[in-house]
Amino acid sequence: MSPRSASVNEELRRRSRERLLRSTVELVAERGYEATTLGDIADRAGAARGLVSYYFPGKRQLLQSAVHRLMHLTLHAALERQPRTEDGRERLARAIDAILGLARDEPLLMRTHMAGILTADGFVQCPEQRRLAELLRDTVARYGSADVDADYPLLRALLMGAVVAVLLPGAPMPAARLRAELFQRYGLDWDLGVPPDGGPLGGTFPSRL
Repeated sequence: MSPRSASVNEELRRRSRERLLRSTVELVAERGYEATTLGDIADRAGAARGLVSYYFPGKRQLLQSAVHRLMHLTLHAALERQPRTEDGRERLARAIDAILGLARDEPLLMRTHMAGILTADGFVQCPEQRRLAELLRDTVARYGSADVDADYPLLRALLMGAVVAVLLPGAPMPAARLRAELFQRYGLDWDLGVPPDGGPLGGTFPSRL
């Protein structure tokens, strides 16, 4: 049998990494962070336990990469859903709704993710985070930003703040209210994206970008 080519080996590594990331999201959402071990993740992924340490320095870094992957996939699906559009305002509305939707649909996972970012481990730079950043930067550019380098970090900070506010134990903010504030800031019609039931009626707010 001839040895595998470099491209085949690279694809196998990519698939192994993807399985670990998917398994991490599934297990932390089911059991919580503390109850999920690296061994559990490897077993769920059908991978050797040493492979986890090969790709990731620790469980916290693995979780951040896994959640960044989930955010990227969720955002990409929202932006590309039918009817597909190139309209920058609609795409920004979809992006806001996608991230707020994750906070609503995966509260344990997203709360754990945000808590990790705010600890000494800080923000993990990884391929998944870079892909997510590229999508958000593209969204800001299509919206019409004259300074993407300044406006992308601001949008990221506003979305992170909204997620924290939705998930804040004991004093959560309603997602619809946070959506209204973000839509007002960016001058978006309420009926763009995927509006929740109730909330403000349609209308256009002045843009502040």
